[in-house]
This record gives sequence, C-alpha cells and structure tokens, in this order.
Amino acid sequence: MAELVNTWWVWLAAALVLGSLEVLVPGFVFLGFAIGAALVGLAMLGPLAWLSPAMILLVFAALSLLAWLVLRRLFSLPKGQVKHFDRDIND
Repeated sequence: MAELVNTWWVWLAAALVLGSLEVLVPGFVFLGFAIGAALVGLAMLGPLAWLSPAMILLVFAALSLLAWLVLRRLFSLPKGQVKHFDRDIND
C-alpha cells in the first residue's frame, strides 16, 4: 500500500476515476477529492516525493477539503435562497 501512495501516476489515475464519478453523481461531491488527488499527483513529481505515506494522505485530505470549500463557495446559492422549479424537464 505504501508503494501505491508514493506513486504519482496512481494519484492522477484516482483523480481521473473520481472526476468520472462526479459526472455520474452531481453536486461536486467527488470533484473536491478529484482536485485533491490531482494536486497530490502533480506534487509527487517534485516537492512531496520525500514525504511518508501518512503525510501524503494528510496533504490529500487537506487539499480535498480546501477544494471542496472553494467549490461550495463558488457554486452554491447565496445564503437563504432556494431553487424553485416551475416546470418539468419533460414538459
């Protein structure tokens, strides 16, 4: 397991899989994880290559949380507003 965590292409493949899952499950749930995995995969090519697997997973968690918070701030409705649908897509 430690070898997989320390491999850059595994992180980029995970980002691709998580990004594909986001297409199937809307709501930018998996997109934050995909962005975090992509950033860790790119960072594994340089500055993060020497870190332990536990620290890499901690960086992944922090980057994913940060990405999710940014996405939530950018794409969510203003506070107190609710989306209303007046007609159905099939009408």
